[in-house]
Amino acid sequence: MRKSIDTLCMLIAEIFKMNPTDGSLFLFCGKSGNKLKAIYYEANCFTLWYRRLEKGRFIFARDVNGCIEMSREHFKWLLASDKYTNLSAMQVSQIESFC
Repeated sequence: MRKSIDTLCMLIAEIFKMNPTDGSLFLFCGKSGNKLKAIYYEANCFTLWYRRLEKGRFIFARDVNGCIEMSREHFKWLLASDKYTNLSAMQVSQIESFC
């Protein structure tokens, strides 16, 4: 999940055939399923959110094109909780070092 804002915008335009500046929120999930990036455009600037799970995976239902569609409330819930993760029988981890 090393893609920058520019690369994500290129993917949106070329792969999804959508305009990254149309006000839509675009979500990208890493191969391992534990990283999530969201990109949004408003008032002449892009905003990029990044969320990484230390344990577990994000779980999303996808359509036939591999796309996920969700409401604003759904997205807020996603960022505020672990309800879309697979954390079965895992202990909460304490992070000792960030290096």
